[in-house]
Amino acid sequence: MEAVLEAVKRTTIGKNENNRTRAQGLMPGVVYGAQKAGDAVAPQPVAVDPKLFLRILHSHSGFNTLITLKLDGQADARVLVKEVQLDPITHHPLHADFYRVNVDKAIAVTVPVVIKGESRGVKTDGGVLEFLHRDIKISCLPTQIPDAVEIDVTGLGLNQAVYVRDLAATASWTPVSDADLMLVHVTAPRAAEAAEAAAPGGKAEPEVAKKGKTDKPEEKKAEKKK
Repeated sequence: MEAVLEAVKRTTIGKNENNRTRAQGLMPGVVYGAQKAGDAVAPQPVAVDPKLFLRILHSHSGFNTLITLKLDGQADARVLVKEVQLDPITHHPLHADFYRVNVDKAIAVTVPVVIKGESRGVKTDGGVLEFLHRDIKISCLPTQIPDAVEIDVTGLGLNQAVYVRDLAATASWTPVSDADLMLVHVTAPRAAEAAEAAAPGGKAEPEVAKKGKTDKPEEKKAEKKK
């Protein structure tokens, strides 16, 4: 996903300047990276509308949204959000770091993993689907960052798993995460869960309760001795 974000340049930085920017209803930020190859890296302080910024972060692509940053009304750069500082109580954005990207050069980004379908091992064999890693790192062009990587688990049977190496990578991206990283697998119900299901009423009697019953006769004997 791509978005446009208006920004204004700031000439000064610092805590006091950031507070003044927020008092004006704007969110301070800094743009890092060179505008083009060969340029010196010069961080540019900016200010943006926090509501429009949050709208971008809350979109499906979130941090991976490619943003056309328009500085003082002119398209300056294509950027990605690198880091956001949030208020610990209100979660309102206080500051953001952006970094310029070259749309013709692949970059490494982290994208979420989503599951599609119902596993055969769960539906037919009564197994348990365990989702071990919910995001992976991939390499792709900034203009081709997927919202998510989808895993179809329909044909996944009992004791079977999906690894990074099993993902259906396309021409638009390639995996960076370890190929042997297990993402999803179907296991048999745990022994403890099976025992609990077999117990009367569906649950085994708590051990504490059992101890309480065996203690009572001993208590009575102690009272007779007194």
